Amino acid sequence: QVQLVESGGGLVQAGDSLSLSCAASGRADSSYSIGWFRQAPGKERDFVAAISGSDQTTWYADSVKGRFTISRDTAANTVYLQMNSLKPEDTATYSCAATATRTYYPPDYYSRAYYDHWGQGTQVTVSS
Repeated sequence: QVQLVESGGGLVQAGDSLSLSCAASGRADSSYSIGWFRQAPGKERDFVAAISGSDQTTWYADSVKGRFTISRDTAANTVYLQMNSLKPEDTATYSCAATATRTYYPPDYYSRAYYDHWGQGTQVTVSS
């Protein structure tokens, strides 16, 4: 069993910052790759950022590159998504996902299908 619990969402103004957490438990450990995705109302769930379980390489969607940072605290078995300079278009439900599957094909990290376990999500609302 793998459990993922997101926290840290909320209502902020444009330009503010938020830090989301994804706490993993069960079989999930630091060897798992973790991805963050977001889904706005009426839209598909889109990739935001990911960190590999093998060498902690990170990937970002172009829309958040330079503003968001993904990191991992192995002792706490938690992955963070630091979001700075938030924009109204960042408003969405943010979910983390995990997989133990290794890949040497970077585009896999951007794919929802790559991940086996999902959290329930946390709402982020950015007002203008």
